[in-house]
Amino acid sequence: MSEKFVEHQIRYTWRSIYKMHNEQAVKAGGTLAQAVVLLNLNPNKGTPSTSLGPKMGLESTSLGRTLKSMENAGFISRVPNKDDKRGVFIVLTKKGKELRAISKKNGNKFNKVVLNKIGEKNLSIFFEVLKSINGTIKDGQIFK
Repeated sequence: MSEKFVEHQIRYTWRSIYKMHNEQAVKAGGTLAQAVVLLNLNPNKGTPSTSLGPKMGLESTSLGRTLKSMENAGFISRVPNKDDKRGVFIVLTKKGKELRAISKKNGNKFNKVVLNKIGEKNLSIFFEVLKSINGTIKDGQIFK
């Protein structure tokens, strides 16, 4: 019966995607959470730490723990902002750039395989359905 619930299908699919990507990240020496951060960093000039959380939709405490583990693993370094001494840029190290490249390659491969499997038309419909679900949630229409 639960298979008929929209939430079940989304949660089950997300869990499968998460597990698949996390297994690949672990093989490369990281985690999915770290890979997501790496993909959201500007690979050339770094990213201000204050803009990273909102960009990813994360709370600062969970992001802080992830950044600390990434720094300890040698994926990133924190560099003071020359223009604003209070700010810090999160910059990729050589090791971080390597893991970022692997993460990007894996994400692109996943997208390509899914696109080839279900086709552009069905993927477009899928995205429209997800947008509609998100819009319904954000409009507060569920529990009026």
